[in-house]
Amino acid sequence: MFGRQAFAGLLLSDGIQVIMFNLVIFGPPGAGKGTQSEKLLDKYQLTHLSTGDVFRANIKGETELGLLAKSFIDRGELVPDEVTIGMVKDFVEDRVSARGFVFDGFPRTIAQGEALDHFLNERGTPINIVLALEVDEDELVRRLLERGKISGRADDQSEATIRTRFNEYLQKTEPLLEYYEKQGKLNRVHGMGSIDDIFARLVSCIEDASAS
Repeated sequence: MFGRQAFAGLLLSDGIQVIMFNLVIFGPPGAGKGTQSEKLLDKYQLTHLSTGDVFRANIKGETELGLLAKSFIDRGELVPDEVTIGMVKDFVEDRVSARGFVFDGFPRTIAQGEALDHFLNERGTPINIVLALEVDEDELVRRLLERGKISGRADDQSEATIRTRFNEYLQKTEPLLEYYEKQGKLNRVHGMGSIDDIFARLVSCIEDASAS
């Protein structure tokens, strides 16, 4: 078992070379992925990589890739994988002192997963572990309806919409989970219980991965 300091020691070699520890976290809407990501970032001093944030930063900064992405969005089209991975690459390369990344919301497709693997493997900093929070559908519906009462978000106030989002997540994500399972990196984590209980399960998976 290792805590924050021991993990930092694992990440730093001879006090000079930073050894990256990268993880991908998946979870359907309402699974608590955002809350758990924040706790993982704090415990292991990793850097958060959310494609939503990366997109917004590039578009606001009017970078070449940001303007290209905006042109697709404005036409109501999906942003091509190569544009998305380009922005992710730039984000990672701009943070040379990062000890590792929590990839949140990326990859979304097998093509993105393969591109991310190729990029990180070239850097010698591959994905170390993939965590997938699994929560009963009825529990997700209950959580999101409760959240909708507070947030006012329209997509959290309709049970039918919530179940559609859940089914979309399963259909789009399951191929990626199988992709990482073949690599021996996937950990399906029971996402029911208290925040601390779920976090303890995630930490246990990470510790097991670091020891192997």
